[in-house]
Amino acid sequence: MNVRILLFLFAIATTGACQAQEPTAWRNGTDGIYPASNLMDQWPEDGPEIIWTYEELGQGHSSPVVANGFVYATGMEEGTGYLFKFDMEGNLVYRKAYGPEYKESFYGPRGTPVIVGDRVYLISGYGNVYCLDESDAGKIWETNMVDDLGGEVITWGYNETPVIDGDKIYCTPGGKKNNVVALNRFNGNVIWSCPGKQELSAYCTPLLFNHNGRKILATHTASHLLGIDATTGKLLWSHKHPNRYSVHANTPLYRDGGLFFFSGYGKGSGKLLLSADGTSIGLEWNNPMDSRMGGAVYLDGYIYGSGDNNRDWRCIDWATGKDMYTSSELGKGVVIAADGKLYCYSDRGELALVNVTPDKYDLVSETRVVEGSEQHWSHPVIHNGILYLRHGKALIAYQIKK
Repeated sequence: MNVRILLFLFAIATTGACQAQEPTAWRNGTDGIYPASNLMDQWPEDGPEIIWTYEELGQGHSSPVVANGFVYATGMEEGTGYLFKFDMEGNLVYRKAYGPEYKESFYGPRGTPVIVGDRVYLISGYGNVYCLDESDAGKIWETNMVDDLGGEVITWGYNETPVIDGDKIYCTPGGKKNNVVALNRFNGNVIWSCPGKQELSAYCTPLLFNHNGRKILATHTASHLLGIDATTGKLLWSHKHPNRYSVHANTPLYRDGGLFFFSGYGKGSGKLLLSADGTSIGLEWNNPMDSRMGGAVYLDGYIYGSGDNNRDWRCIDWATGKDMYTSSELGKGVVIAADGKLYCYSDRGELALVNVTPDKYDLVSETRVVEGSEQHWSHPVIHNGILYLRHGKALIAYQIKK
């Protein structure tokens, strides 16, 4: 066969492989549970070993992400957002500008980059949706959710990690017409648009889940939780859930026909039951857990997370909504899980290892994050026995494997 034909066929095959690669996702698919084993049962007295730190990220609250043997992060310097790429030893591969970033309050990027093959997708605090070339951060396409889709920058900026499935990228402009949209991830064109309840967006990264063969996108806007057919964009149902500042930064959790939703400022949480075809809902229970932006995890029939006005950590029975315990041993904050343990990161800078049990808040080890700057809000990431944590200008890699 002609060499040129062979090279052409190889290029098609490798391109298809890149395009078919599974996208990374914030909180490992938004459930906050990371696949890991052989992690430490207890940390040394001074905390797990820090194997590397980078302290020049600039301002921001986004989480790091690991893909293709590299670590990616975003940060802002003098109003410009930058994409950083590191090798696994913490060496900087590149630092490339992508555009203006949020500098009105709580400065810097919020949403986490998503890597799919050779492309990087991210949403800035001003609503710019970017598709970048992974190799050099060169811009492939860009659309603005305000200028192009009729959205509005909300009080503390857009705070959304894009959700990607196949050729679609889902995001929430919050416009009267284009309230929630699916864009073509290869060119940024609108595939479908849902008017939702015609409310502003609400800092929420959507949840994409499969319910009896139907793909449903669930996300919060200012006063409602929406359920949208992810294939057609049809609004299937809505549930009213307002709070004081229209902040609903927690992605819902889905399990076996049930959907757990929660937000802060005293509003609390609840569980919806979906009908068999996913077109209607019923409220099963409510609970006081009112996490503002720390997420929650579902493990073995229980939900674990912390509050906001209700500052305690708690375990909730998934079936009944009953509190199994409450605890104020740690400041309120973020929770993820791996290998039978909770990893809790408080807004006071405490990083803790907690056994997963509904019997009590079983705190095993605790350390304090002193590197970095400003608020302790970013969500940690676990990959290959290393916990990556962004605190303002610092990206920290902790060795947590035995």
